[in-house]
Amino acid sequence: MSIPVYIFTGFLESGKTTLIKDTLLDPGFGQEEKTLLLVCEEGMVEYDDAFLAKTNTTLVVVEKEEDLSYAFLKKCDAMIEPDRVMIEFNGTWSLANFMEIEQPFDWVLVQILSTVDASTFQLYINNMRSMIYDQLLHSEVIIFNRCSADTKKMYLRNNIKAINKGAQLIYETVDGEIVELGDEDLPFDLQADTIVINDDDYGLWYMDALEHPRKYEGKTVQLKGKVVSPYVEGIRNAFVFGRYAMVCCADDTSLIGLLCHYKQASELLPNSWVCIEAQIEVEYDENFHGEVPILYVKALHEVEPLADELVYFN
Repeated sequence: MSIPVYIFTGFLESGKTTLIKDTLLDPGFGQEEKTLLLVCEEGMVEYDDAFLAKTNTTLVVVEKEEDLSYAFLKKCDAMIEPDRVMIEFNGTWSLANFMEIEQPFDWVLVQILSTVDASTFQLYINNMRSMIYDQLLHSEVIIFNRCSADTKKMYLRNNIKAINKGAQLIYETVDGEIVELGDEDLPFDLQADTIVINDDDYGLWYMDALEHPRKYEGKTVQLKGKVVSPYVEGIRNAFVFGRYAMVCCADDTSLIGLLCHYKQASELLPNSWVCIEAQIEVEYDENFHGEVPILYVKALHEVEPLADELVYFN
């Protein structure tokens, strides 16, 4: 029988322990099952003996990153004989390295969940982007907690989507109430005849349009970007338009671009910067396995390259 493994990532005091305790106390999670809990860092919230007994949980503290070896995991598995494994990972250790370690043969990684303190996220993303990248790259669920009325949820979402497009994002207030992301968080007017996207808002618009293409169907947008390629294989009179976003660091960028239909596409110069006014239509993309926005260019003119060409989502 396979043993499901759940990994909880996030920096110290981001709420990992609270999330794990809430999960173990959830009646729907199966309280009769024996849980092996590997704790790689200890924060303000602790696991007391009464809680561990109530949830049928055995806690093992992992002091050093190098202790997380196959031999150690196999020993824990043999001693505890768990029905499931939960790992509270250390926010300063490399998750990528851990995922390369051989696991006991019956252990199956089923989910990676991450907690992020919304009030300190900007500080971390500005100063420790590579560490955040490692922690959040493989997460299926990312919970932003401690959100307030002033929290820029769109800023949080688009920074994460540049790292991990498939992650489900949840926003929680200090009281644990889940709040939704609304159009009022967007820095442009969706009701305008022409939606003007400022240079600094390209990333925010792109991610929202990719996630909610039907919201923009039939609307006209104006924005600047680069002619990534004046040719698209198999499509006449089309070019690839976009910009590059910083993912992990300035040396690690990813294209965030769109297909544009334009009669004079073949006359465009590769890597030239243009300002376009285009109508958005929605079409199914087989590679993306879903609907995507497509730009039908009404007007185009060349512009000077931006002083800083990268997209930062802020």
